[in-house]
Amino acid sequence: MDQAVKMDHREFETTIKQLQKTVALNEAASNVLAILERLKKEAMPTEDMLRATRAGVFVTKLRHNPNKDIARIAGELVARWKKLVETEKNARMQKRKQSSPATPSPSLSTAALPASGAKPAASSASPAPSASASDVYKGNPEKRTHQVDTIDIKRTGDVTRDGTIGLLYNGLAYRSTLAPEAVMKRAVEIELAGMKHFGGANDAYKKKMRSLFHNLKVKSNKSLGENVMSGKITADRFVAMTQDELKSDEQRKKEEDLQLENMKKAHVPMAEKSISDALKCGKCGQKKVSYSQAQTRSADEPMTTFCECTVCGNRWKFS
Repeated sequence: MDQAVKMDHREFETTIKQLQKTVALNEAASNVLAILERLKKEAMPTEDMLRATRAGVFVTKLRHNPNKDIARIAGELVARWKKLVETEKNARMQKRKQSSPATPSPSLSTAALPASGAKPAASSASPAPSASASDVYKGNPEKRTHQVDTIDIKRTGDVTRDGTIGLLYNGLAYRSTLAPEAVMKRAVEIELAGMKHFGGANDAYKKKMRSLFHNLKVKSNKSLGENVMSGKITADRFVAMTQDELKSDEQRKKEEDLQLENMKKAHVPMAEKSISDALKCGKCGQKKVSYSQAQTRSADEPMTTFCECTVCGNRWKFS
């Protein structure tokens, strides 16, 4: 195993998907064994890799496969992965003891690799650490980014995921006076929750993470970032919230008032909104725009088109 090439996150994820597909299609046992043998020789997954791919949960089930060889190798993999994660956990705890005390993350044996028949425990974000006077951010909170705070965002070894953590950090840090460590802790939790919710760093994951960033940067929605940082909105809940749920009460009221005002001006009911891929949002550049039209001026004047980006919530109108 020491001489074999170690799988990176992408290769590990691809191999696990191949294993799941092979088992689902009820292919020959030799095909399943070949993949398991490759995992045994080349895979040295971290806890984050196991959680993101749910490999531990799937391989654990294979321990009860009617084919004895498949069951045996699956058991060996589970035991080996547990040892790897325990080693990682102990090293992390030792590092924390040398710096500052912190709450250890749950071990793989109770989360990423549950016992057969057990249901994975639902994850929830821990409360944000209370900041002492020395921890309060002293700079301009409206210009905070991970670059300004000189924070290293390389936490997963994957360029896309690390970039997402940086994006979330920038959104959470905007107008926050909490210490950089607290902001980074929450950004990492949200990114991991997004990986689990969308099943990897796919297009849906990327789109949602950008949407969360844009919503965190809305000036009239300061409470969103505060609620996420305080733990009132957990990471799992945050990544699953709809665009309407992400809006503040003030935003919703403004939209309702504007719609009512336009309806009064038009003296006709507002038309049902349609989605267009021909209109482009000037804020995030996406072509996912809902629009409606109303005759707000005299009959010989063109109709007014009211637009809203379904990705970032940006709104505008034109005639």
